[in-house]
Amino acid sequence: MMRAAIFAIDTGIYKARAESAAATALKRLLEQVGFEVKAAGALPQEKNVVSTVLAQLADSESVELILTAGAVGYQSGDCAAEAVTDVAERLLPGIPEALRAYNLRYSKKAILESMEAGIRKKTLILNLPESAKTAKEDMEYILPEIVQVVESISI
Repeated sequence: MMRAAIFAIDTGIYKARAESAAATALKRLLEQVGFEVKAAGALPQEKNVVSTVLAQLADSESVELILTAGAVGYQSGDCAAEAVTDVAERLLPGIPEALRAYNLRYSKKAILESMEAGIRKKTLILNLPESAKTAKEDMEYILPEIVQVVESISI
């Protein structure tokens, strides 16, 4: 069984210990296709914290997929892409490029998204937008390819 972790990157949600609509939608989607979601929660919008959590999870090999939702814009606290860049051993630029192109169908604001995807050890790490609807639709769009990557790197 493939294992995943999902984190909303949102200081407000983190401090309130609230649930993220995007993380909840992604958890439901992954469980429907056979993933076991080992961790789901929120992290503050602090690059060092996010990088540390991503690296520790990947290094422990407790999950094969880590999804983040949020903090993919251009504002100063948006650090998800930078955190992936910091910890990935290999970047997969085609994934965020495809998602930005897919999201352009709805809004030109997609050009402002700074999503990233990469592999560390045997774990795929991917940033998604904070909107539950967009994050879920993006994941549905690339799910077959994500499953293929996860299966091939976890061998």
